[in-house]
Amino acid sequence: MLVAAAWKRTGPLPSRGYKADMTQATTHSWTASDGVQLAWREIGEGRAVILLHGLFSDSDMNWLKFGHAERIAAEGFRVIMPDLRAHGASAKPHDPACYGKGVLARDVRELLKHLALPEFDLGGFSLGARTTVQAVGEGLRPRRAVLAGMGLQGLQGWARRKTFFLECIAMFDTAPRGDPHWLAIQFMKSQKVDREAARLLLESFEDASPDWLAAFAMPTLVACGREDRDNGSPEELAAGLPDARLEWVPGTHMSSVTQLELGEAIARFLAS
Repeated sequence: MLVAAAWKRTGPLPSRGYKADMTQATTHSWTASDGVQLAWREIGEGRAVILLHGLFSDSDMNWLKFGHAERIAAEGFRVIMPDLRAHGASAKPHDPACYGKGVLARDVRELLKHLALPEFDLGGFSLGARTTVQAVGEGLRPRRAVLAGMGLQGLQGWARRKTFFLECIAMFDTAPRGDPHWLAIQFMKSQKVDREAARLLLESFEDASPDWLAAFAMPTLVACGREDRDNGSPEELAAGLPDARLEWVPGTHMSSVTQLELGEAIARFLAS
């Protein structure tokens, strides 16, 4: 399904003050092997890069709204941005059978097969980084990988983060301002999160095994906000990967994705 006009770069690279024209992106849909209807957006032409958004967000919020996808596309990339199941324009089923272990990584593999991409880069922010790690650990071999908003503990200690988000769902209408859950709940409300679908999806994530991290033989960018320790230590994550470099961007876990520096860092890395 195509619902917007196609995009092609005709001018110079966006300046440091760029803001995305989201009408440039195209939106498409496809059907996963379990019958769930899923969506992706894309912008640009050239080598494919798959970018996965964070938890309770979507491709628009993470990659289009703040210009990151446009900046990357300007380097000659076809930027493909799925809305993960239970997010954005993708379906949000309430059937537990739709949320088996590792389902998001499976969706990524199936999307790549659907698009018949001979070569690609792969990366994500937060949940997108977690999904990238599982997808690579289970056999995908991108040319380059990007893990943003992620630390080692966020990959290996999911139980703590899962408990926090389940508490957010339970306290959705009662958490007072100032409560540790309040800011996350406000973001969930702004994104119109389907709480039942979100609860089911949270149970589908797994801790990363050492074998998954060892599979990152490709050059990998670890990008993280200087004030972001929500998912543990990005330094330890970069040190634990075979061929990784760490780049800092301004901000916290919530704000770093709004900073131009994130798109700049990813664009430089993929184009180098």
